[in-house]
Amino acid sequence: MRIYLTVIDETPEAEIALRFSARRAVKTGGGVEILALVEQQEFIAFGGVQATIEDEARRHAEGLVAKAAGTLLEESGLRPSITVRQGDGPKIIRELLAANREVAALVLGAAADGPPGPLVTHFAGQAGTLPVPLMIIPGNLDREAIDRLS
Repeated sequence: MRIYLTVIDETPEAEIALRFSARRAVKTGGGVEILALVEQQEFIAFGGVQATIEDEARRHAEGLVAKAAGTLLEESGLRPSITVRQGDGPKIIRELLAANREVAALVLGAAADGPPGPLVTHFAGQAGTLPVPLMIIPGNLDREAIDRLS
């Protein structure tokens, strides 16, 4: 089965990338894996405070993924795989790509204006080293354009 690995956050371009992935998955008989990244927190001398901050960040990411999965199921009928990981985003993505040979593409959303985000910048510069195609979905696409292009 073709899996479209899609990284989400709270940005509009992440929603666009997820919609594109879902449409591609439906058309190709594939699936979607949603990845939410939790940033590594700066070290705080008091372990309990750091643990609380990390737990809150993880719960926030899990809520974001649950909302995205619900939207995906409602709009496309797809039940996505969900992954929430803490740490270095590019490293985590490379590990996921290496571990799952069913991933057909890495799908990232690019901001409609301004510079691209850190993941788009990182992977666009290293696209030739990836084991799968990199799909960068423009953040200025509306729903009709996404549906037409996917």
